[in-house]
Amino acid sequence: MLKLNRLLAATDLSAPARHAVERAALVSRETGAPLDVLHVADLAPLDKLRHLMGSSTDELRQQVLKSAQEKLHDLVAILKNHYGVSAGAHVAFGSLLAELDKAVDASAAGLIVCGARGESFLRHILLGSTAERMLSRAKCPMLVVKQAAHEPYRTVLVPVDFSPSSLRAITNARLVAPQAEIVLLHAFDVPFEGHLRYAGVEEEVIRGYRTLARQEAVQNLHTLSVQAGLPPYEARLVVLQGLPSTHIIEQEQEADCDLIVMGKHGESMLDELFLGSVTKHVLAESQCDVLVSV
Repeated sequence: MLKLNRLLAATDLSAPARHAVERAALVSRETGAPLDVLHVADLAPLDKLRHLMGSSTDELRQQVLKSAQEKLHDLVAILKNHYGVSAGAHVAFGSLLAELDKAVDASAAGLIVCGARGESFLRHILLGSTAERMLSRAKCPMLVVKQAAHEPYRTVLVPVDFSPSSLRAITNARLVAPQAEIVLLHAFDVPFEGHLRYAGVEEEVIRGYRTLARQEAVQNLHTLSVQAGLPPYEARLVVLQGLPSTHIIEQEQEADCDLIVMGKHGESMLDELFLGSVTKHVLAESQCDVLVSV
């Protein structure tokens, strides 16, 4: 039986970032996985404050620590009252990425949960090269929360390209949303269709190639569904021709999905080093939460 072992929710203690912690609590309640909440305090501004306030760095550090612990304690108490989840509370000082790595190792977390908005977390997670470094080196899947958590996930969109990451993405979708319907989406294209048309190949012949490509995609999608152990009543299979990035956003709306689960890269070996362009597009353009699988 699939089971999520532990969740680590990161928060900057801002009001928008609370959505991520509440979603983590919902996932914890639904899956039975223990939850830890982590706040990483940035000490970099303390030197400037020390000169302005006449306080020592240690004094300021203790003030920051006390304030963060109090806020985190209040937040964990809210999770207990609203969701019945007892979460561990942890405050760390230093680099967000480094402290997240340490926390994942220490807790053996199977999922990191973070917010898409916040006072500072957005800059770390979704903008620029830091996001790519974090997601590229991630040791476990990362759930980026964009919406308030009102109920468990009900409809999960999993775009697949039949690379090894596709099966992992389906597995992670079932771990995080065990009661949800899974929508498997594959966007296909006819290899070298533009070259064929440029070479003067008749449109009827190209349509024949397109039909064969669709049939192959449908068969591969059924095979992948069986390999993933998806019962027919849990999965909906969608095959469309065209750009994956476009169809993912369209299907998110058409299927009323509340979560998208996808690999951080596709079948290109070069993409192993970077966050894939389709994944970056979905993170930027989707309305619902996004889980980036590893």
